[in-house]
Amino acid sequence: MARAALSADSSNPRLLRAALLLLLLVVTGRRAAGAPLANELRCHCLQTLQGIHLKNIQSVEVKQPGPHCDQTEVIATLKNGQKACLNPASPMVKKIIEKILNSGKSN
Repeated sequence: MARAALSADSSNPRLLRAALLLLLLVVTGRRAAGAPLANELRCHCLQTLQGIHLKNIQSVEVKQPGPHCDQTEVIATLKNGQKACLNPASPMVKKIIEKILNSGKSN
């Protein structure tokens, strides 16, 4: 049974080429999707908010400039699970970061 399928494929070189090309695309696509470097080689924040109410924030992550991005990025994880990029130069964001840092010191 397998020989019949193999001989049918080898009798049609275009079909064989198309199948091999599809296999190659699938394999390379999976390898690229699993590579964590693809997401880390660019800035995460393309747009930023000037501020957000402190009660909606679960945690804040500050990413310093580096080879992946030349800007400081402030990424807030909200209580509903969404992530929001905040403008680190905004006075409101500076106050939010200061409050979070001060609350960590008091604990």
